[in-house]
Amino acid sequence: MLAVQLAHLPGGPFACDIHLVEPRPIAGPGLAYTARRPEYLLNVRSPQLSAFPENPGHFVEWLQTNHTPACEQEFCSRETYGHYIQELVTTIISHSPINGIRVTVHHTAATAATLAPDGKSAVLELANGTRLSSDYVVLALGNFPPLPPTRPADGYSNHPGFHGNPWAQGALRSIGLDDSVLLIGSGLTAVDVLLGLRADGHRAPITVVSGHGRWPSTHGPAEPTYPSFYTTELQELKTVGEVVAAIRRRVRTAATQGIDWRPVLDSLRPDLGNIWANWPLPEQARFLRHVSSLWTTIRHRSPPQNAAIIEQLMAAGQVQVYQGRVQHLVSQGPELAVHIRRKRSTAVLTAQHVVSCTGPLLDYTRIQDPLVLSLREAGQLVPDALRLGIVTDEHGALLTADGSVSPVYFTLGPSRRPAYFESTAVPELRQQAVALAQLLGSKVAGQPRV
Repeated sequence: MLAVQLAHLPGGPFACDIHLVEPRPIAGPGLAYTARRPEYLLNVRSPQLSAFPENPGHFVEWLQTNHTPACEQEFCSRETYGHYIQELVTTIISHSPINGIRVTVHHTAATAATLAPDGKSAVLELANGTRLSSDYVVLALGNFPPLPPTRPADGYSNHPGFHGNPWAQGALRSIGLDDSVLLIGSGLTAVDVLLGLRADGHRAPITVVSGHGRWPSTHGPAEPTYPSFYTTELQELKTVGEVVAAIRRRVRTAATQGIDWRPVLDSLRPDLGNIWANWPLPEQARFLRHVSSLWTTIRHRSPPQNAAIIEQLMAAGQVQVYQGRVQHLVSQGPELAVHIRRKRSTAVLTAQHVVSCTGPLLDYTRIQDPLVLSLREAGQLVPDALRLGIVTDEHGALLTADGSVSPVYFTLGPSRRPAYFESTAVPELRQQAVALAQLLGSKVAGQPRV
């Protein structure tokens, strides 16, 4: 998305090269939109998913042009959105943008980055042996696979029935139709796994183990927008308790007027990052301990058709939810034994397949990607205190170990959760891409490369 926004910058011509380093065979869809499974749906309606904030109808118009109008006002498949992003990226690669920016794709991984002696550029080393010199390096790394659900993982990580990354290519294909399955987690990832298993014709029981036992909330019908009350009621609040209480009061007031809670919360979406940034670090930590799991279930919602399928599976008894926290996993012949702690008891469940649906790894102190390692060890990348991502300035420039602002390294996407907390969905990511493209565009004017 950043490359697309750079290629659409007004003005120019820019004497600028973009090197897009992407190990997947196709640039654009990334991890989220690559899966060729029509049952995996976006959890945001199509009118909110344009790649261009200044042209909110762009994605819907693309759907109409490409003869896929059925979801133009509702929830398209992630595969469809992947085609949309892929087409945008392919266009800027195959046709030089009118602003003179040139885009080259390297279908390999970056393994290291080294700052030049003068600190004004960097050399990027790629897995295929290529070395790229660049004035600016942007880490658009997306999400990393989850850590093993329990440690040490030696006793189960190599078991053929353990699936530590449900998004890996063909991750669920080894699960037989009559094999027992246990999912760890009940969020949107677990919903997708259940939909995938159902589409494959899976017949055996599926157990879902969840610490809170909640499924994601369901999207309601499209409704008129609710007026924001951030500046009048929330802007000056400094504690989690105050903000939660104010939102609850507003939800109760709206309910007396026949207004659903969803548009009330959605009205705050542009200011969620401001609410987060307004809390001091201890309050942010308090939110993570006490509120974040509930917030995730009501903020990141599931399309109604997905929720209906989950209800059907539970009503039929094929899916059962077991509330508790996984303490240990142990190989037990062809099965895995899952030790679970509940409030006043423990239990052991067994299944032929265990799928970790606990969400991506956010802690950059534990990410072992070679590029991340090289930057972290050089003091050019600093994980934040709450282990949510990378420490940056307000523009996405990395802060170094000595607290200075890097003139070379930038990031956007989930790595910026320390600044925004909400930094994973398209409406937020496209704004970051626009802002960073404008910043870099102002910097590269007249420079030979980026």
